[in-house]
Amino acid sequence: MGTDLFVVSPLLPFISKAYEISPATAGWMVTVFAVTYACSAPLFGWLSDKKGRRRFITFGLLLFAISNALTAFASSFLWLIVSRILAGLSVASVTPLIYAIIGDIAPPNRRGTWLSIVVSGHLTALWAGAPFGTLLEHFFGWRSVFVVMAIIGAILVVVNLKTWKSISKSDLTRNPLEGNTLRILGSISVTTIWAISIYALYVYLGAALYSENRFSSSEIALAITFYGVGAVLGSLTSGQLTDKFGERKISKATLIFLALILICLGVFFSSGYWIYFLLFIWALVGYAGFTSYQARLTMEYPKERGIVMAWNNTALYIGITIGSLIGGYVISNWGYTSLPYVCSMAAIMSFVLSTQKVQEAKKESESSVDI
Repeated sequence: MGTDLFVVSPLLPFISKAYEISPATAGWMVTVFAVTYACSAPLFGWLSDKKGRRRFITFGLLLFAISNALTAFASSFLWLIVSRILAGLSVASVTPLIYAIIGDIAPPNRRGTWLSIVVSGHLTALWAGAPFGTLLEHFFGWRSVFVVMAIIGAILVVVNLKTWKSISKSDLTRNPLEGNTLRILGSISVTTIWAISIYALYVYLGAALYSENRFSSSEIALAITFYGVGAVLGSLTSGQLTDKFGERKISKATLIFLALILICLGVFFSSGYWIYFLLFIWALVGYAGFTSYQARLTMEYPKERGIVMAWNNTALYIGITIGSLIGGYVISNWGYTSLPYVCSMAAIMSFVLSTQKVQEAKKESESSVDI
């Protein structure tokens, strides 16, 4: 699932060349994927509570295989966009359901660690899936990447038919959003702005490295590997720290460090091989914040966990959508090197909003004690 999203960024220069379009236009592949996900994930989350998760995970993996096959053999950019819409629909019926299950079954004092493992599995696509896809492009062309993913998706359909047999459906008799809608929307908006701070740059990272540092496809793959390893380590480390110091403290601290790292990335973006280290630190801090905030949401909304995690994933992809649009606008008007500074501003906004949510939570807690 992660590879299907993350592999597109390093392939954008080659896809845009194949269809004779600009990298900004090619970025719409990510945009339509994210929009589809954002619109359909809450629906799948709600339906899975009613009808069971197995059928939707299986459906998603089957559609995943079909959509990637269509991406591989798309004869025009229009069909390419259609294939990414189907891919977004497929991922929406799988990913939120996994997060919801882990949130339900994890012990309270280990929830941060368990979620960090799940997130790190998803992020493995950054250091393994995406670079491997870039290397495949180097030897066999970019279409081969999606052929391989289609084959793996088809295999996983069979595997998951057996894996989820023991998961029974639950009877959803109440609306978990009742009375909490505004509070939940405020909480997940932190995720949206965080996603902008990451993906406004990441979506165009391959094109930026090619333009500003003249990196080859293998050097782009190595850069994505550094980023991916940092993301996985950040997620795993965050899980341990979250269980020890608390979700709120870690999520706030990482957002401050994220803003500072992005400024450094902007200053040294064209510094050649130093970019590898900066990408590693950027991902380390950024995804530590994402994991700790996921744990915070599961803690703050125990009765609405399934729906909230689905909405949080929707918020994530809304952020990716807005980030890709902002990134395309920035590179068209001010160039690639301006992107880190724009992302830093988004990280600061996310921190401010996160702090506000903490203050509101404290007020609610004090009110309940007074009562």
